[in-house]
Amino acid sequence: MKPPPFDYVMAETLGEALDLLASLRDEVQPIAGGQSLTPMLSLRVARPGVVLDLQKLGELRGIAPVAGGGLRIGAMTRQVEVLESPLVAEHLPALADAMRLVGHFQTRNRGTLGGSIALGEPAAENPAFALALDAELELRSAGGTRTVPASAFYTGPYMTERADDELLVAITYRPPAHARIGIEEVMQRKGDFALSGLVACIGTDGRGVIDDPRLAWFGMDTRPVRAAAAEAAMRGRQLAELDLAELAELALTDTSPIEDSHGTPEYRLAAGRAIFARLFNRLLA
Repeated sequence: MKPPPFDYVMAETLGEALDLLASLRDEVQPIAGGQSLTPMLSLRVARPGVVLDLQKLGELRGIAPVAGGGLRIGAMTRQVEVLESPLVAEHLPALADAMRLVGHFQTRNRGTLGGSIALGEPAAENPAFALALDAELELRSAGGTRTVPASAFYTGPYMTERADDELLVAITYRPPAHARIGIEEVMQRKGDFALSGLVACIGTDGRGVIDDPRLAWFGMDTRPVRAAAAEAAMRGRQLAELDLAELAELALTDTSPIEDSHGTPEYRLAAGRAIFARLFNRLLA
């Protein structure tokens, strides 16, 4: 397979990239690490008139702590850099756990955190992790900057709140106090997209009472989704008194698994029950 013809532009500065987006809008497709866009071009699923390469924009890379124990990560930071970062290991080790499940080391060497989050692949780990932590997504255009919470970012299958003239430039994670955070998934082979996956971020008051529960499914709908019913049932309860089987069924009510060549909805629901129990038993131990 060969991609359709397109013009190629290597942006030298962020301003140059934003000006091009402002002038051409939906005719332009930004490319970060290229681990998703390149096969989409080859399969002719994507047909942009212009491919805008962002790899020279060093200002969009880097990891820095923020007040309250969180992290701000530039969108062009490569996945391997997140995985190996001492700051991530100190402030948000569960993000490194999630990154180990993303693709293979070859793709992590090129793939970027922001590229994965901006694409919003329904079965990918990074969009769901951002959703579970309700990360702050910083979008920039030639007209200015705005911040969108991850809870409002994913609007449909590969559809997001990012406008055609905007770039995702940074992601800020602010985990709640005393949070227990983890990820679990079922895949056919190591490195594949998840058939069913769950990210849990369970904030407590420090005395075992859940005050900020957040659960995000991936591979269980046409976009990453929060398990709102289970979150509501958990809020205000003691960690030790949770009925995991009951909560798993509640959590699954917010999903709509699809059927494809990899699995049926019934299989994905059964896998979801299993990983829910596995993840919560680990987090509550």
